[in-house]
Amino acid sequence: MAVSQKMHNKLNDQIQKEFFSEYFYLSMSAYFESIDLPGFANYFRVQAQEERDHALKIFDYVTDTEGRVYLQKLDQPQHDFGSPMEILQMSLEHERFITKSIHEIFSAAMEDKDYSTVTFLNWFVTEQVEEEANATKLIGKLKLVENDGRGLMLLDNELATRTYVPLANESE
Repeated sequence: MAVSQKMHNKLNDQIQKEFFSEYFYLSMSAYFESIDLPGFANYFRVQAQEERDHALKIFDYVTDTEGRVYLQKLDQPQHDFGSPMEILQMSLEHERFITKSIHEIFSAAMEDKDYSTVTFLNWFVTEQVEEEANATKLIGKLKLVENDGRGLMLLDNELATRTYVPLANESE
């Protein structure tokens, strides 16, 4: 099954955005390690692993649809941050950026009547709802404890329990 070159180009651009997301979240993780919040660091390391999975899911779809993946340059992510709240807010804004990008590709696929890509992208549309909800909930929790060191440590301990769960291989 072939997908248009235009769609493959859009998907290649999304691969770059997903790999940048991985890089961005790793930078956040490194920052949290540097300020002795290993739970927050763990949360963003797991987030980075998930973003890599997203990039590879699109990578595989491009190759499965007779396309060619062209990896693009990744910009250096920000590495200094003002506060945990700043990072969480940046994370939410980044997820909103990714959601907008997925929606734009979805709309283009609908316009082109590329129903295979529409079906493929449905997973990402649903995933982005979860990504934004998780970021929003985490911001809410941090707002509750932001000026309380004990509360911050409890939240850090909670985030330390997050584990990476690889995407299921849907072809098995």
